[in-house]
Amino acid sequence: MKVTVLGSGTSQGVPVIACDCEVCNSLDYRDQRLRPSVHIEVEGLSLVIDTGPDFRQQMLRAGIKQVDAVLYTHQHKDHTAGMDDLRSFNFKQGTDIPIYGRKPVIEQLRQEFAYIFVDKSNKYPGVLSVEVHHIENCAFRIKGLEILPIDVFHLYLPVFGFRIGDFTYLTDVSRIPEMEMHKIAGTRYLILDALQKDPHISHLTLQQATAIAQQIGPEKAYFTHISHKMGKHAEVEKELPPNIHLAFDGLQFEC
Repeated sequence: MKVTVLGSGTSQGVPVIACDCEVCNSLDYRDQRLRPSVHIEVEGLSLVIDTGPDFRQQMLRAGIKQVDAVLYTHQHKDHTAGMDDLRSFNFKQGTDIPIYGRKPVIEQLRQEFAYIFVDKSNKYPGVLSVEVHHIENCAFRIKGLEILPIDVFHLYLPVFGFRIGDFTYLTDVSRIPEMEMHKIAGTRYLILDALQKDPHISHLTLQQATAIAQQIGPEKAYFTHISHKMGKHAEVEKELPPNIHLAFDGLQFEC
């Protein structure tokens, strides 16, 4: 399995519009963060988790030529707004693009992209075509590959993380129920939400995320959904344990 971090920033991205802080002015490429998403190549499949507003740019930058399925964590715009740009893969692959999400997420997509979900006989030519799969909090398969949802909370909003083999991805987290922690046990590679150092109502802080990562005990943990308020990448890295790092756009690793 090869994992590519397509975006490691929070909902505004980094740099933030009209901000003059030292992080937003940083020349370190690791401080340039698009909205959160990852690409996974495993068992001949090309999977994407979330299609945020930067999806087109992320696909071009990473050189991704095929998408076999999209997994949606939740319905916030920084995770869904780029869905329409999947249509390029319709044209290239000649198939509908399978999308997977819990029922409220799919319903939100139907509202925001109503023109995509109309009956094909009334559909404008060239509009994205998707194949909808509703998922619940139990394992499912995509062409034989088992994917295990992990139900976490973004304040009050349920959000799905996903475990595929030895890799677990958890974005937009403020609380992980104990029963879901058991699903993560044994994970070798972890990507986990860590917004900033100061307390936040709906995201883990750096300190909280570090404690959870140490409890899980992966070989490598990377933090994502990072705000400009976290501080400069190079400086924060010095504060972290040897096996825990800040993710950055373009980071790749094999599991």
